Amino acid sequence: MESRRRRNTGIEENTMAILDASGFNHDHHYVKDDSNSFLEAVRSASIVPENGIAPTKKMFEAIFHILKDENSMDLIMASYQLLNELDKRFPRVYISRTEKIESSSPHTASPELTVVKEAWSPFIFGLDIAYGERGEADKSSGGSLDSAGFHLLVQSLAKVADERKFEASETKSLRNLLLFQYLVNVLEGDFLPRNCVFKETMNWILLRESLLNILLGSRKISYKGLIKDCLSIMCEMCHICSSDLLKNCDTAIGIALPEVEKGTCNAVQKLLLMIMELDLSKKAADVQGHTTRADAVRTPLEEIILDELTYNRDFLSPFLEVFNEPKRKLDIIVQYFSKYIAKPSSVRTRRSNGSTEDTTFNGILKCFSNGNSTKSVTKKISTDVVQLLLAHGFQAYFSLASQDSVEGISDFKEDFKGSLMEICKNVISAFTSLRRTDGKMEILPFGKEALFTAASVLSTK
Repeated sequence: MESRRRRNTGIEENTMAILDASGFNHDHHYVKDDSNSFLEAVRSASIVPENGIAPTKKMFEAIFHILKDENSMDLIMASYQLLNELDKRFPRVYISRTEKIESSSPHTASPELTVVKEAWSPFIFGLDIAYGERGEADKSSGGSLDSAGFHLLVQSLAKVADERKFEASETKSLRNLLLFQYLVNVLEGDFLPRNCVFKETMNWILLRESLLNILLGSRKISYKGLIKDCLSIMCEMCHICSSDLLKNCDTAIGIALPEVEKGTCNAVQKLLLMIMELDLSKKAADVQGHTTRADAVRTPLEEIILDELTYNRDFLSPFLEVFNEPKRKLDIIVQYFSKYIAKPSSVRTRRSNGSTEDTTFNGILKCFSNGNSTKSVTKKISTDVVQLLLAHGFQAYFSLASQDSVEGISDFKEDFKGSLMEICKNVISAFTSLRRTDGKMEILPFGKEALFTAASVLSTK
Protein backbone atom coordinates (compact mmCIF):
# COMPACT_ATOMS: atom_id res chain seq x y z
CA MET A 1 0.00 0.00 0.00
CA GLU A 2 2.83 2.37 0.94
CA SER A 3 4.63 1.39 -2.26
CA ARG A 4 1.57 2.35 -4.30
CA ARG A 5 1.40 5.74 -2.59
CA ARG A 6 5.04 6.40 -3.41
CA ARG A 7 4.52 5.45 -7.07
CA ASN A 8 1.40 7.63 -7.26
CA THR A 9 3.29 10.54 -5.73
CA GLY A 10 6.04 10.18 -8.34
CA ILE A 11 3.56 10.25 -11.21
CA GLU A 12 1.76 13.18 -9.59
CA GLU A 13 5.00 15.18 -9.58
CA ASN A 14 5.51 14.37 -13.26
CA THR A 15 1.95 15.52 -13.90
CA MET A 16 2.55 18.86 -12.23
CA ALA A 17 5.63 19.36 -14.40
CA ILE A 18 3.64 18.72 -17.57
CA LEU A 19 0.85 21.02 -16.44
CA ASP A 20 3.39 23.81 -15.97
CA ALA A 21 2.19 26.55 -18.33
CA SER A 22 5.72 27.60 -19.20
CA GLY A 23 6.38 24.18 -20.64
CA PHE A 24 3.52 24.45 -23.12
CA ASN A 25 3.83 28.13 -23.96
CA HIS A 26 7.51 28.04 -24.86
CA ASP A 27 9.24 26.05 -27.54
CA HIS A 28 10.90 23.58 -25.21
CA HIS A 29 12.92 20.80 -26.82
CA TYR A 30 12.05 18.23 -24.16
CA VAL A 31 8.29 18.84 -23.80
CA LYS A 32 7.34 16.03 -26.21
CA ASP A 33 9.71 13.56 -24.55
CA ASP A 34 8.40 14.50 -21.10
CA SER A 35 4.79 14.08 -22.24
CA ASN A 36 5.53 10.67 -23.74
CA SER A 37 7.27 9.60 -20.54
CA PHE A 38 4.32 10.79 -18.50
CA LEU A 39 1.78 8.87 -20.60
CA GLU A 40 3.88 5.72 -20.35
CA ALA A 41 4.22 6.18 -16.57
CA VAL A 42 0.43 6.43 -16.19
CA ARG A 43 -0.07 3.37 -18.39
CA SER A 44 2.48 1.39 -16.39
CA ALA A 45 0.86 2.31 -13.08
CA SER A 46 -2.83 2.11 -14.05
CA ILE A 47 -3.33 -0.18 -17.07
CA VAL A 48 -0.53 -2.76 -17.13
CA PRO A 49 -0.80 -4.15 -13.56
CA GLU A 50 -3.73 -6.37 -12.65
CA ASN A 51 -4.43 -4.15 -9.66
CA GLY A 52 -3.53 -0.84 -11.23
CA ILE A 53 -3.73 2.52 -9.47
CA ALA A 54 -6.54 4.83 -10.51
CA PRO A 55 -5.06 8.15 -11.76
CA THR A 56 -5.67 11.27 -9.71
CA LYS A 57 -7.71 14.19 -11.05
CA LYS A 58 -4.52 16.10 -11.81
CA MET A 59 -3.22 13.18 -13.83
CA PHE A 60 -6.47 12.94 -15.81
CA GLU A 61 -6.35 16.70 -16.42
CA ALA A 62 -2.81 16.39 -17.77
CA ILE A 63 -3.74 13.61 -20.20
CA PHE A 64 -6.85 15.49 -21.33
CA HIS A 65 -4.74 18.64 -21.72
CA ILE A 66 -2.42 16.76 -24.10
CA LEU A 67 -5.39 15.56 -26.18
CA LYS A 68 -6.94 19.04 -26.34
CA ASP A 69 -3.88 21.20 -26.93
CA GLU A 70 -0.93 19.16 -28.17
CA ASN A 71 0.28 19.51 -31.78
CA SER A 72 2.14 16.21 -32.01
CA MET A 73 0.03 13.58 -33.74
CA ASP A 74 1.77 10.80 -31.79
CA LEU A 75 0.87 12.44 -28.47
CA ILE A 76 -2.71 13.14 -29.55
CA MET A 77 -3.28 9.51 -30.55
CA ALA A 78 -1.54 8.17 -27.43
CA SER A 79 -3.51 10.38 -25.02
CA TYR A 80 -6.79 9.55 -26.78
CA GLN A 81 -6.15 5.82 -26.51
CA LEU A 82 -5.02 6.07 -22.88
CA LEU A 83 -8.09 8.07 -21.81
CA ASN A 84 -10.42 5.48 -23.32
CA GLU A 85 -8.52 2.62 -21.69
CA LEU A 86 -8.62 4.37 -18.31
CA ASP A 87 -12.37 4.96 -18.57
CA LYS A 88 -12.93 1.26 -19.23
CA ARG A 89 -10.65 0.23 -16.37
CA PHE A 90 -11.99 2.81 -13.89
CA PRO A 91 -15.60 3.63 -14.94
CA ARG A 92 -17.29 6.64 -13.37
CA VAL A 93 -20.70 4.96 -13.53
CA TYR A 94 -21.37 1.21 -13.43
CA ILE A 95 -23.98 -1.35 -12.49
CA SER A 96 -23.58 -3.55 -9.42
CA ARG A 97 -26.10 -6.14 -8.33
CA THR A 98 -27.20 -6.70 -4.75
CA GLU A 99 -28.83 -9.88 -3.51
CA LYS A 100 -32.51 -9.47 -2.77
CA ILE A 101 -34.24 -12.09 -0.59
CA GLU A 102 -37.96 -12.59 -1.04
CA SER A 103 -39.99 -15.10 0.92
CA SER A 104 -41.86 -16.44 -2.10
CA SER A 105 -38.94 -16.67 -4.51
CA PRO A 106 -35.26 -17.62 -4.61
CA HIS A 107 -32.54 -15.01 -4.29
CA THR A 108 -32.66 -12.46 -7.09
CA ALA A 109 -30.09 -9.83 -8.04
CA SER A 110 -31.38 -6.28 -8.03
CA PRO A 111 -29.53 -3.79 -10.26
CA GLU A 112 -27.94 -0.90 -8.43
CA LEU A 113 -26.23 2.07 -10.04
CA THR A 114 -22.89 3.12 -8.61
CA VAL A 115 -21.70 6.66 -9.39
CA VAL A 116 -18.15 7.62 -8.42
CA LYS A 117 -18.89 11.26 -7.64
CA GLU A 118 -15.31 12.20 -6.83
CA ALA A 119 -14.05 10.97 -10.23
CA TRP A 120 -12.64 13.44 -12.76
CA SER A 121 -14.82 14.24 -15.76
CA PRO A 122 -14.10 16.06 -19.05
CA PHE A 123 -17.50 17.75 -18.55
CA ILE A 124 -18.21 20.37 -15.94
CA PHE A 125 -21.66 21.87 -15.46
CA GLY A 126 -22.90 24.67 -13.22
CA LEU A 127 -19.75 26.75 -13.66
CA ASP A 128 -19.58 29.89 -15.81
CA ILE A 129 -16.75 29.19 -18.22
CA ALA A 130 -15.47 31.90 -20.54
CA TYR A 131 -14.23 30.88 -24.01
CA GLY A 132 -11.71 32.79 -26.09
CA GLU A 133 -12.02 33.57 -29.79
CA ARG A 134 -10.44 30.21 -30.64
CA GLY A 135 -12.74 28.31 -28.30
CA GLU A 136 -10.27 27.79 -25.46
CA ALA A 137 -11.79 27.57 -21.97
CA ASP A 138 -10.42 29.64 -19.10
CA LYS A 139 -8.26 27.93 -16.49
CA SER A 140 -11.05 27.82 -13.86
CA SER A 141 -12.52 24.74 -15.56
CA GLY A 142 -9.33 22.69 -15.20
CA GLY A 143 -9.58 21.91 -18.92
CA SER A 144 -13.07 20.39 -18.71
CA LEU A 145 -15.87 21.54 -21.02
CA ASP A 146 -19.41 22.66 -20.34
CA SER A 147 -22.36 22.47 -22.75
CA ALA A 148 -21.26 25.61 -24.60
CA GLY A 149 -17.74 24.21 -25.03
CA PHE A 150 -19.10 20.96 -26.42
CA HIS A 151 -21.31 22.83 -28.89
CA LEU A 152 -18.39 25.03 -29.96
CA LEU A 153 -16.41 21.88 -30.71
CA VAL A 154 -19.27 20.41 -32.76
CA GLN A 155 -19.67 23.70 -34.65
CA SER A 156 -15.98 23.73 -35.53
CA LEU A 157 -16.21 20.18 -36.90
CA ALA A 158 -19.35 21.05 -38.87
CA LYS A 159 -17.59 24.05 -40.39
CA VAL A 160 -14.60 21.97 -41.46
CA ALA A 161 -16.90 19.30 -42.90
CA ASP A 162 -18.97 21.91 -44.77
CA GLU A 163 -15.87 23.52 -46.26
CA ARG A 164 -14.53 20.03 -47.04
CA LYS A 165 -10.98 20.85 -46.17
CA PHE A 166 -8.42 20.12 -43.49
CA GLU A 167 -5.45 22.23 -42.54
CA ALA A 168 -2.36 20.95 -44.27
CA SER A 169 0.10 22.55 -41.84
CA GLU A 170 -1.37 21.51 -38.48
CA THR A 171 -3.14 18.68 -36.69
CA LYS A 172 -5.92 20.77 -35.13
CA SER A 173 -8.68 19.14 -37.18
CA LEU A 174 -7.59 15.60 -36.39
CA ARG A 175 -7.19 16.55 -32.73
CA ASN A 176 -10.75 17.93 -32.57
CA LEU A 177 -12.15 14.84 -34.29
CA LEU A 178 -10.58 12.58 -31.66
CA LEU A 179 -11.60 14.93 -28.85
CA PHE A 180 -15.22 14.72 -30.02
CA GLN A 181 -15.05 10.92 -30.21
CA TYR A 182 -13.70 10.74 -26.67
CA LEU A 183 -16.39 13.04 -25.28
CA VAL A 184 -19.11 10.94 -26.92
CA ASN A 185 -17.55 7.82 -25.37
CA VAL A 186 -17.74 9.53 -21.96
CA LEU A 187 -21.42 10.41 -22.52
CA GLU A 188 -22.08 6.79 -23.52
CA GLY A 189 -20.26 5.38 -20.50
CA ASP A 190 -22.42 7.54 -18.25
CA PHE A 191 -25.74 7.07 -20.08
CA LEU A 192 -25.93 3.34 -20.89
CA PRO A 193 -25.71 1.96 -17.32
CA ARG A 194 -28.16 4.65 -16.12
CA ASN A 195 -30.64 3.80 -18.87
CA CYS A 196 -30.27 0.07 -18.21
CA VAL A 197 -31.13 0.49 -14.52
CA PHE A 198 -33.92 2.94 -15.39
CA LYS A 199 -35.62 0.32 -17.57
CA GLU A 200 -35.74 -2.05 -14.59
CA THR A 201 -36.56 0.45 -11.87
CA MET A 202 -38.28 3.35 -13.71
CA ASN A 203 -36.26 5.72 -11.52
CA TRP A 204 -36.21 8.80 -13.75
CA ILE A 205 -33.81 10.67 -11.45
CA LEU A 206 -31.01 8.40 -12.70
CA LEU A 207 -31.45 9.74 -16.24
CA ARG A 208 -32.29 13.27 -15.18
CA GLU A 209 -28.80 13.44 -13.63
CA SER A 210 -27.05 11.91 -16.65
CA LEU A 211 -24.41 13.97 -18.43
CA LEU A 212 -26.35 13.68 -21.68
CA ASN A 213 -29.60 15.00 -20.23
CA ILE A 214 -27.84 17.89 -18.47
CA LEU A 215 -25.90 18.79 -21.61
CA LEU A 216 -28.98 18.81 -23.86
CA GLY A 217 -31.06 20.73 -21.35
CA SER A 218 -28.52 23.52 -20.93
CA ARG A 219 -29.63 27.04 -21.81
CA LYS A 220 -26.10 27.72 -23.04
CA ILE A 221 -26.72 25.82 -26.28
CA SER A 222 -29.29 25.69 -29.06
CA TYR A 223 -30.51 22.09 -28.97
CA LYS A 224 -31.83 22.13 -32.55
CA GLY A 225 -28.67 23.90 -33.67
CA LEU A 226 -26.54 21.18 -32.07
CA ILE A 227 -28.50 18.45 -33.86
CA LYS A 228 -28.26 20.24 -37.21
CA ASP A 229 -24.49 20.57 -36.76
CA CYS A 230 -24.26 16.85 -35.96
CA LEU A 231 -26.21 16.00 -39.12
CA SER A 232 -23.93 18.29 -41.11
CA ILE A 233 -20.88 16.42 -39.81
CA MET A 234 -22.42 13.06 -40.72
CA CYS A 235 -23.61 14.07 -44.17
CA GLU A 236 -20.68 16.20 -45.29
CA MET A 237 -17.71 14.45 -43.74
CA CYS A 238 -18.25 11.26 -45.73
CA HIS A 239 -17.20 13.20 -48.87
CA ILE A 240 -13.92 14.53 -47.49
CA CYS A 241 -11.69 11.48 -47.42
CA SER A 242 -13.06 10.03 -50.64
CA SER A 243 -11.82 13.07 -52.58
CA ASP A 244 -8.47 14.56 -53.42
CA LEU A 245 -8.93 17.30 -50.82
CA LEU A 246 -6.32 15.66 -48.58
CA LYS A 247 -3.52 15.80 -51.14
CA ASN A 248 -1.94 18.86 -49.50
CA CYS A 249 -2.03 17.36 -46.01
CA ASP A 250 0.92 15.96 -44.14
CA THR A 251 1.48 12.32 -45.11
CA ALA A 252 0.86 10.99 -41.58
CA ILE A 253 -2.38 12.99 -41.30
CA GLY A 254 -3.49 11.82 -44.75
CA ILE A 255 -3.04 8.21 -43.63
CA ALA A 256 -4.75 8.60 -40.26
CA LEU A 257 -7.57 10.90 -41.26
CA PRO A 258 -9.83 8.48 -43.20
CA GLU A 259 -10.08 6.16 -40.20
CA VAL A 260 -10.55 9.05 -37.77
CA GLU A 261 -13.23 10.55 -40.03
CA LYS A 262 -15.05 7.21 -40.11
CA GLY A 263 -14.84 6.99 -36.32
CA THR A 264 -16.29 10.50 -36.03
CA CYS A 265 -19.29 9.60 -38.21
CA ASN A 266 -19.84 6.57 -35.99
CA ALA A 267 -19.56 8.79 -32.90
CA VAL A 268 -22.20 11.17 -34.27
CA GLN A 269 -24.53 8.23 -34.91
CA LYS A 270 -23.84 6.92 -31.40
CA LEU A 271 -24.74 10.34 -29.97
CA LEU A 272 -27.97 10.52 -31.99
CA LEU A 273 -29.01 7.01 -30.94
CA MET A 274 -28.40 7.85 -27.27
CA ILE A 275 -30.61 10.93 -27.60
CA MET A 276 -33.34 8.81 -29.21
CA GLU A 277 -33.11 6.35 -26.31
CA LEU A 278 -33.27 9.23 -23.86
CA ASP A 279 -36.39 10.53 -25.63
CA LEU A 280 -38.06 7.11 -25.32
CA SER A 281 -37.13 6.73 -21.67
CA LYS A 282 -38.33 10.22 -20.86
CA LYS A 283 -41.63 9.49 -22.61
CA ALA A 284 -42.03 6.31 -20.54
CA ALA A 285 -41.25 8.21 -17.33
CA ASP A 286 -43.68 10.97 -18.31
CA VAL A 287 -46.49 8.46 -18.94
CA GLN A 288 -46.05 7.12 -15.42
CA GLY A 289 -45.91 10.61 -13.91
CA HIS A 290 -42.25 10.51 -12.87
CA THR A 291 -41.20 13.73 -14.63
CA THR A 292 -41.78 17.23 -13.25
CA ARG A 293 -41.89 20.80 -14.53
CA ALA A 294 -38.16 20.95 -13.91
CA ASP A 295 -37.68 18.53 -16.83
CA ALA A 296 -37.42 20.74 -19.90
CA VAL A 297 -39.60 19.91 -22.89
CA ARG A 298 -37.55 19.00 -25.98
CA THR A 299 -38.67 18.25 -29.50
CA PRO A 300 -38.10 14.51 -30.11
CA LEU A 301 -34.93 13.96 -32.08
CA GLU A 302 -36.62 11.99 -34.86
CA GLU A 303 -38.87 14.96 -35.60
CA ILE A 304 -35.86 17.27 -35.95
CA ILE A 305 -34.10 14.78 -38.24
CA LEU A 306 -37.21 14.38 -40.40
CA ASP A 307 -37.62 18.13 -40.78
CA GLU A 308 -33.97 18.56 -41.70
CA LEU A 309 -34.05 15.72 -44.26
CA THR A 310 -37.30 17.06 -45.72
CA TYR A 311 -36.09 20.62 -46.23
CA ASN A 312 -32.48 19.79 -47.02
CA ARG A 313 -32.67 17.04 -49.64
CA ASP A 314 -28.88 17.12 -50.11
CA PHE A 315 -28.58 15.48 -46.68
CA LEU A 316 -31.01 12.63 -47.42
CA SER A 317 -28.76 10.29 -49.41
CA PRO A 318 -25.59 10.64 -47.27
CA PHE A 319 -27.63 10.36 -44.07
CA LEU A 320 -29.26 7.09 -45.14
CA GLU A 321 -25.88 5.83 -46.31
CA VAL A 322 -24.11 6.56 -43.03
CA PHE A 323 -26.92 6.00 -40.50
CA ASN A 324 -26.98 2.21 -40.31
CA GLU A 325 -29.02 1.33 -37.20
CA PRO A 326 -31.84 -0.57 -38.96
CA LYS A 327 -34.63 -0.17 -36.43
CA ARG A 328 -34.38 3.62 -36.17
CA LYS A 329 -33.57 3.98 -39.85
CA LEU A 330 -36.71 2.10 -40.89
CA ASP A 331 -38.84 4.20 -38.56
CA ILE A 332 -37.42 7.45 -40.00
CA ILE A 333 -38.07 6.26 -43.58
CA VAL A 334 -41.65 5.25 -42.76
CA GLN A 335 -42.29 8.61 -41.11
CA TYR A 336 -40.74 10.41 -44.10
CA PHE A 337 -43.10 8.59 -46.49
CA SER A 338 -46.01 9.26 -44.15
CA LYS A 339 -45.65 12.98 -44.86
CA TYR A 340 -46.67 12.31 -48.46
CA ILE A 341 -48.77 9.13 -48.27
CA ALA A 342 -52.09 8.75 -46.48
CA LYS A 343 -51.83 5.68 -44.27
CA PRO A 344 -54.31 2.89 -45.07
CA SER A 345 -56.83 2.34 -42.30
CA SER A 346 -55.60 -1.22 -41.94
CA VAL A 347 -52.11 -0.08 -40.97
CA ARG A 348 -51.63 -0.12 -37.24
CA THR A 349 -48.56 0.88 -35.28
CA ARG A 350 -47.27 0.03 -31.85
CA ARG A 351 -45.51 3.34 -31.18
CA SER A 352 -46.65 3.26 -27.58
CA ASN A 353 -43.92 0.76 -26.75
CA GLY A 354 -41.33 2.31 -29.05
CA SER A 355 -41.22 -0.64 -31.46
CA THR A 356 -41.08 -0.64 -35.22
CA GLU A 357 -43.94 -2.68 -36.65
CA ASP A 358 -43.31 -4.62 -39.84
CA THR A 359 -46.73 -3.91 -41.38
CA THR A 360 -46.07 -0.16 -41.34
CA PHE A 361 -43.41 -0.43 -44.04
CA ASN A 362 -45.52 -2.99 -45.85
CA GLY A 363 -48.42 -0.56 -45.81
CA ILE A 364 -46.21 2.07 -47.43
CA LEU A 365 -45.21 -0.39 -50.15
CA LYS A 366 -48.82 -1.31 -50.85
CA CYS A 367 -49.58 2.33 -51.61
CA PHE A 368 -47.34 2.01 -54.66
CA SER A 369 -49.48 -0.79 -56.08
CA ASN A 370 -52.00 1.93 -56.88
CA GLY A 371 -51.09 4.00 -59.96
CA ASN A 372 -52.89 7.12 -58.75
CA SER A 373 -51.17 6.97 -55.38
CA THR A 374 -47.78 6.51 -57.06
CA LYS A 375 -48.40 9.57 -59.28
CA SER A 376 -49.44 11.60 -56.25
CA VAL A 377 -46.25 10.75 -54.35
CA THR A 378 -43.86 11.29 -57.29
CA LYS A 379 -45.34 14.75 -57.84
CA LYS A 380 -44.33 15.73 -54.30
CA ILE A 381 -40.97 13.96 -54.21
CA SER A 382 -38.92 12.83 -57.19
CA THR A 383 -38.71 9.23 -58.35
CA ASP A 384 -35.01 9.23 -57.39
CA VAL A 385 -35.89 10.11 -53.79
CA VAL A 386 -38.64 7.45 -53.76
CA GLN A 387 -36.14 4.86 -55.03
CA LEU A 388 -33.66 5.91 -52.36
CA LEU A 389 -36.21 5.60 -49.55
CA LEU A 390 -37.61 2.28 -50.80
CA ALA A 391 -34.14 0.74 -51.23
CA HIS A 392 -32.83 1.83 -47.82
CA GLY A 393 -36.14 0.91 -46.17
CA PHE A 394 -35.94 -2.59 -47.63
CA GLN A 395 -32.29 -2.83 -46.59
CA ALA A 396 -33.18 -1.91 -43.00
CA TYR A 397 -36.17 -4.29 -42.95
CA PHE A 398 -34.08 -7.13 -44.37
CA SER A 399 -31.38 -6.48 -41.76
CA LEU A 400 -33.95 -6.67 -38.94
CA ALA A 401 -35.52 -9.83 -40.35
CA SER A 402 -32.07 -11.45 -40.57
CA GLN A 403 -31.17 -10.79 -36.94
CA ASP A 404 -31.33 -13.68 -34.50
CA SER A 405 -33.19 -11.47 -32.05
CA VAL A 406 -34.94 -8.18 -32.69
CA GLU A 407 -34.94 -6.05 -29.56
CA GLY A 408 -38.33 -4.56 -28.78
CA ILE A 409 -40.24 -6.75 -31.23
CA SER A 410 -39.30 -10.24 -30.10
CA ASP A 411 -42.98 -11.14 -29.64
CA PHE A 412 -43.51 -10.58 -33.34
CA LYS A 413 -40.27 -12.17 -34.53
CA GLU A 414 -41.89 -15.02 -36.46
CA ASP A 415 -44.45 -12.73 -38.07
CA PHE A 416 -41.64 -10.31 -38.90
CA LYS A 417 -39.68 -12.98 -40.74
CA GLY A 418 -42.78 -14.56 -42.21
CA SER A 419 -43.80 -11.32 -43.88
CA LEU A 420 -40.37 -10.88 -45.52
CA MET A 421 -41.61 -12.78 -48.58
CA GLU A 422 -44.52 -10.40 -48.93
CA ILE A 423 -42.21 -7.42 -48.46
CA CYS A 424 -39.95 -8.70 -51.26
CA LYS A 425 -42.93 -9.05 -53.62
CA ASN A 426 -44.18 -5.58 -52.74
CA VAL A 427 -40.74 -4.00 -53.23
CA ILE A 428 -40.61 -5.39 -56.77
CA SER A 429 -44.20 -4.28 -57.32
CA ALA A 430 -43.42 -0.76 -56.08
CA PHE A 431 -40.50 -0.34 -58.50
CA THR A 432 -42.65 -1.73 -61.32
CA SER A 433 -45.34 0.84 -60.52
CA LEU A 434 -42.71 3.62 -60.56
CA ARG A 435 -41.58 2.51 -64.04
CA ARG A 436 -45.15 2.53 -65.29
CA THR A 437 -45.73 6.00 -63.89
CA ASP A 438 -42.49 7.40 -65.32
CA GLY A 439 -41.47 5.60 -68.48
CA LYS A 440 -38.18 7.54 -68.61
CA MET A 441 -37.18 6.58 -65.09
CA GLU A 442 -33.82 4.87 -64.77
CA ILE A 443 -33.44 2.46 -61.89
CA LEU A 444 -30.49 3.69 -59.84
CA PRO A 445 -27.72 1.36 -58.57
CA PHE A 446 -29.04 1.11 -55.01
CA GLY A 447 -32.51 0.39 -56.44
CA LYS A 448 -31.07 -2.42 -58.54
CA GLU A 449 -29.40 -3.88 -55.46
CA ALA A 450 -32.72 -3.89 -53.60
CA LEU A 451 -34.49 -5.56 -56.52
CA PHE A 452 -31.75 -8.16 -56.88
CA THR A 453 -31.93 -9.00 -53.15
CA ALA A 454 -35.73 -9.24 -53.23
CA ALA A 455 -35.68 -11.46 -56.31
CA SER A 456 -32.99 -13.67 -54.76
CA VAL A 457 -35.02 -14.17 -51.57
CA LEU A 458 -38.12 -15.09 -53.58
CA SER A 459 -36.17 -17.49 -55.79
CA THR A 460 -34.94 -19.46 -52.75
CA LYS A 461 -38.56 -20.17 -51.76
